[in-house]
Amino acid sequence: MEHKTYLLKLVQERRSVRHFLDAPVGRDKVLACLEAARLAPSAHNVQPWRFLVIDDDKLKEAFGRVAFSGIYAMTKFALKAPVLILILSKPDFVANRIGKQIQRVAFHLIDIGIAGEHLVLAAQEQGLGTCWIGWFSPRRTRKFFKIPRAYRPVAIVALGYCEKREPREKKRKPLSEVAWFNKFEG
Repeated sequence: MEHKTYLLKLVQERRSVRHFLDAPVGRDKVLACLEAARLAPSAHNVQPWRFLVIDDDKLKEAFGRVAFSGIYAMTKFALKAPVLILILSKPDFVANRIGKQIQRVAFHLIDIGIAGEHLVLAAQEQGLGTCWIGWFSPRRTRKFFKIPRAYRPVAIVALGYCEKREPREKKRKPLSEVAWFNKFEG
């Protein structure tokens, strides 16, 4: 019999939500999610993430008309979420720009991914649903919020309550295809 840890249970139950209930999310829950994200590790402890929380309905609607228009219209479902969290990166010159040149890895984006995952798992723990969205207009988003060039809009997390569903099995490759011990077997 397989032993499931609490974290593994959260990971297995977490899913992308595209239908949110019309119920407000308390700021305390949003702050708990942001705190989990803030505590994520990062390359050289640069902490390149910044979070802009959009929970005012009128502002969210105006933002959605800009960020989710044209080729991005398929992500308009996010406007039904009570909260949108815009994740910005603020890369550090040494850790991120020089590191990317040498290693050819955008470490700040890895760091953003870790912080974002902390955020969505904290939301799952509190009974909230999330959807990580990368399909939006970063250029129009930057202009809408007057975001300086030093910051880059990377993702949006839609957050809110959703209908409870039985977790379904995730379609993932078997572990034996993606992990090996002591030698490459791909």
